Amino acid sequence: MTQLALVIDLNVCVGCHACVTSCKEWNTAGAAGPLTDQNSYAKDPTGTFLNRVQTFEVGEYPDTQTVHFPKSCLHCEDPPCVPVCPTGASYKRPEDGIVLVDYDKCIGCKYCAWACPYGVRELDQQQKVMTKCTLCVDRIHDMSLPERDRKPACVLACPTNARLFGDIHDPASEVSAAIRDNGGYALMPEWGTHPANHYLPRRKTQFRIHPDELKRVDNPLKVDGKLPKPAPGEPALDDVTSW
Repeated sequence: MTQLALVIDLNVCVGCHACVTSCKEWNTAGAAGPLTDQNSYAKDPTGTFLNRVQTFEVGEYPDTQTVHFPKSCLHCEDPPCVPVCPTGASYKRPEDGIVLVDYDKCIGCKYCAWACPYGVRELDQQQKVMTKCTLCVDRIHDMSLPERDRKPACVLACPTNARLFGDIHDPASEVSAAIRDNGGYALMPEWGTHPANHYLPRRKTQFRIHPDELKRVDNPLKVDGKLPKPAPGEPALDDVTSW
């Protein structure tokens, strides 16, 4: 059986959020949209995103590294969100393994969000329905698009090629080879959901830190709390600048 999925290389993800913005743009205008935002510039903004990038620091100072961790629906092979849905709105397609939501049936009860151990379900505050990554299902099967464009928007937008897309059940596919050759792993396998999306682990990088790099050096221009002044014979800033 075909199981389409994403494979994300954590070693080359730079946290640029191109995948986040391209996902938002495509799906707002597509079958999943509109993905509404509320109070975008207010104190407590809210919005609906199908893909997010979590950034955090690992290690102990001074030997620390920044990790960018993209996360969206993992399209589990045994998705816990499907059996708990009281209306049958959440379902898994047998032809490609994609987990979707039928908005006409969804009542926004959030049962699927409670069942999902990965926290990738979001309630659209305007439509009052649960949303999630669709792997751009309305794009990948669109025969009117060139074959090179029949991929999720996030995959096409990634500037470092950190995201791969394909059938993980096909041993000859690009994603299967990446998982096999690079030690790809599934997120939180102990839950028994068998996530289809996989991650390629970061390679450890050794840093050489000199002792003087750990000492803070104050700016000599601010030692006495005064700003630098021009020499007596030099023009001041007000003399050479037109405000």
